[in-house]
Amino acid sequence: MFVEVYERCSYTSTADDSVVLNHELREKGRFKTTTEKGVEIRFFLERGKTLTIGEHLKTRCGKIIVVAGANESVIRAQCADWQTFSQACYHLGNRHVKIEIGDRWLRIKPDYVLENLLSRLGLSTIEESAIFTPESGAYSGGHHHH
Repeated sequence: MFVEVYERCSYTSTADDSVVLNHELREKGRFKTTTEKGVEIRFFLERGKTLTIGEHLKTRCGKIIVVAGANESVIRAQCADWQTFSQACYHLGNRHVKIEIGDRWLRIKPDYVLENLLSRLGLSTIEESAIFTPESGAYSGGHHHH
């Protein structure tokens, strides 16, 4: 048995089930996965849109599915001063790297070249497991806050 997700809910209601998705899957519009209750589910969403954590989706059969974030391997880099942090963000942005930004800390997907760059700029880096929610970008039509 499977259900198909076709539309986003404009309201938040009690969810019938949930899906735990990493960042890569939250960016896809068409994929298949299994819900927390073990139901196979297929996503058919509008092109160019991404799923957000906490978003409620309605299936063709009327069930409400909530999106949760999955922990994944990330590199967390941090520093004590804003000048160093700004330079790091500039260099990563110049390379079009997906980046999650906090208060003088940032997260990226593991990449030894970028991790080395961040270390050379003066940031301390550590690999950790966390829900990765990078900035949506200048052309995405909105900004999300952490």
